[in-house]
Amino acid sequence: MEVIWMFLMCCIFGNIIINHNNDFVEAKSLSKVEDLEIEKRLRTINKPAVKIIKSIDGERYGCVDFFKQPAFDHPSMKNHTYHYKMRPIWKRMRERKTNNTNFGYLWENGVGCPIGTVPIQRVTKEDLLRFDSFGDNHKPRGSWNFTTDDTNSDNQHHFAVARTVGQDKRFNGATMELCLTAPKVRPNQFSASRLHIQIGSDFLQTGFTVNPTLYKDDQPRTFVYTNSGGKSCYNNDCDVGMILVRQDFHLGMALLPVSVRGAKTTHYAIFGLIKDQINGNWWLQFGNAAEEVGFWPSSRFHQSSGNLVEWGGEAYSASQPSPQMGYGYFLDASMRYDAYIKRISVIDGFNNIDRKVAYTEKFVDDTRGYQVVDDYNIPAYPEAGHIIFYGGPGNI
Repeated sequence: MEVIWMFLMCCIFGNIIINHNNDFVEAKSLSKVEDLEIEKRLRTINKPAVKIIKSIDGERYGCVDFFKQPAFDHPSMKNHTYHYKMRPIWKRMRERKTNNTNFGYLWENGVGCPIGTVPIQRVTKEDLLRFDSFGDNHKPRGSWNFTTDDTNSDNQHHFAVARTVGQDKRFNGATMELCLTAPKVRPNQFSASRLHIQIGSDFLQTGFTVNPTLYKDDQPRTFVYTNSGGKSCYNNDCDVGMILVRQDFHLGMALLPVSVRGAKTTHYAIFGLIKDQINGNWWLQFGNAAEEVGFWPSSRFHQSSGNLVEWGGEAYSASQPSPQMGYGYFLDASMRYDAYIKRISVIDGFNNIDRKVAYTEKFVDDTRGYQVVDDYNIPAYPEAGHIIFYGGPGNI
């Protein structure tokens, strides 16, 4: 009761920061400097919109001029020569026939935004405060700085992945076909199934995540995560984020239907992070047709190619016990009973496609809660190529 009273009083008399501890909230006052910083971030995200539209889930998006989305606030984008190179992309947006859109089903209006604009989700001060309350620990990361069977009770991130071996390789892309599941998480947790490319000290992730802090529900939703030059953010919510190039696609879409453990049919989505051979930009590809939906300029990264890739699950909890991953069960090495990532591939430093990827290793930081199986050319699944099974109940 005292916690509820504190929350209500702060909502009435001032701004708040919310700290989470075992799913409870503690309210603190924002300083004037902190409040001004929040307002600045809101202006960066909630740019003036031509119109407001809603997704089929009822979420509000502003249709923002292509060149005014948050990523164009990055210092590297102030060069007008670079803007000129963007205009062929904008031209393709204008020429795309909206009545033939591939992603019109995502929107209440059946189309999306007007040509020349892109949908940017509207966020509130409360949204930013909620996410900021978790701090850096809540942010996604790679598995390389963790150790096997790390039973430290303070460990908040857990991994069940297959990852490339060796720092001497160079990668210009990677893809996956990702089984869609809905692991159970608590409000202060997330469970993600993702492709991670390390680009020197920077990295990109894409896939789906169940993340109540980010999306305010327990549905699996698409995401990209950018870590670049010491800054990071989800989707296109900051100046280092992805530049969206479609007026009919939005990040954070709910992925439905999800697979049901034991069912004869499973559902999956295709994701790719591919470097453009001409200008070095990194592209996000999504869907069966590998549609290019957005990109990161090459200037975002201090290194031209990736040096490490991993596929699999990442789980985070602000407090014990840790959440589920995949279906939430230990593995049977079966596409019917386990979450999987199939047909993984990489594009090497010479732009050759490698669908075997014979130089991977398994990594699980704590086998009490999670498992991974990494195999190629399984007789039972001849069409799956290099396949990774992963998951577990967590509870550690």
